[in-house]
Amino acid sequence: MYDEVFAEVFFSTVLMGMVAFGGVASADERQVTSSPKNHNLDNNDNFSADGRFLCYDTREMLGPGIENSQSIEKVEIATGIETILYKPAKSVTGKQAAPGAGAASFSPVENQVVFIHGPLLEDVPVRGYYAKTNRNGVEVIADGSGKLSRVDFRDVETSRDTLPGAHRGGTHRHEYTADGKRIGFTYDDALLTQYDRTVGYMERHPKAPGGASHYFALLVPVVPKDNSKPGEIEKAYGDSWIGRHGLMRAFIGKVRAANGVDYEESLFVVDVPADVDITTADSGSATRVPSPPKGVRVRRITHGFAAGNVRGTLDGERIAYYGKAADGTTQVFIIPSDGADDHPDPAKRPVQATHFPKGAGPGVRWHPTGNSIACITDAGVAVTCVKPGPKLGHTVFLTPHGDSPERGELVWSPDGKMLAYTKAIPTKDESGKRVSTYNGNDMTQVFVVEFPDQDGDGIADEGS
Repeated sequence: MYDEVFAEVFFSTVLMGMVAFGGVASADERQVTSSPKNHNLDNNDNFSADGRFLCYDTREMLGPGIENSQSIEKVEIATGIETILYKPAKSVTGKQAAPGAGAASFSPVENQVVFIHGPLLEDVPVRGYYAKTNRNGVEVIADGSGKLSRVDFRDVETSRDTLPGAHRGGTHRHEYTADGKRIGFTYDDALLTQYDRTVGYMERHPKAPGGASHYFALLVPVVPKDNSKPGEIEKAYGDSWIGRHGLMRAFIGKVRAANGVDYEESLFVVDVPADVDITTADSGSATRVPSPPKGVRVRRITHGFAAGNVRGTLDGERIAYYGKAADGTTQVFIIPSDGADDHPDPAKRPVQATHFPKGAGPGVRWHPTGNSIACITDAGVAVTCVKPGPKLGHTVFLTPHGDSPERGELVWSPDGKMLAYTKAIPTKDESGKRVSTYNGNDMTQVFVVEFPDQDGDGIADEGS
């Protein structure tokens, strides 16, 4: 019923261009960090469960990319105090770097952070340097002790099958489910490089190999690059959990079009039932690509353009993604998680949620209630009401817009009261000297802005 009303009101108001834009909300953006280093949120789940801290990596200081990031850290939002959570004992930087540590996310249920970790320096002679196909997930206790544990196990032996529960490449952008029981990720294979990036998940299991805590499995089978048939997926990415318990993971799929020549980027959902036995997954071999566990099902949701890191509501009912509006701009669209753009019921089809003149920028996020979405547009943080009713489509800018530098890497706090993001700004060291990244750019600092919602309904207050 909700979806039906939502679609009806959107079509009668938003899609007819009757979108209400508010001014800039009264809350001021506040700079949280100022230390002479990069603070990269990486569009992850950076808030701690209690909303007091944000985690980040420090890439781009000594060289490009995560491979040159020297630490995983957290900052206390109220005080600006920064704490190093993990720093490798030894590292090498530059074009060939190791180990590399980045793309951090806080656990929603425990005081720990998951992030990408490349090969230790002593393992480089055997494993090689950091690469997309040469990295693992690790967890660190977020108390500053540096206590580290391996999440997944990497096995690239070619003389036998890959160990059950292991992977043969690299996991990336690790994302906990809201209940903390599953971790989703993108995956790149080192043994069968003719296959492009795809999507997987892991969960704690007593049969996890090699001292790892979690058992690995792919969720989305892909076909070799440039060798697909119409409708087949060659690449899966931009993925995120839909719902609290990890029963669905949405993603963008690169699909061969019906003409057999062109490609389409479309929205998909993979269903992962609660009772799936992850050990029924095939870990593959040097000649056999891994395959998902039994019971997993992939559904195509759209056939038109879809892009971005997709995001779902905590109740699992809706998905937000980026699509093309009639005027050619990129906007945020919303669709029921059990819907499709060709669904016979109009209430199950996508609706356009934003109508920004300059299009919707990256980083769409849901308020925990599912009543509003936030994204970056025209360099500002904007929040749009998506709950049917008198405020549907009403948009408020929480920060100035049309200014510089650009804001990015948006994330909403678990209680919905605050949004965090980064800006690259002039930064000085302890002596007052202006400092920059390895390539001369300003360093990114973390900012926050409060969401004006006194009644806690997930919708910006009147007058905002």
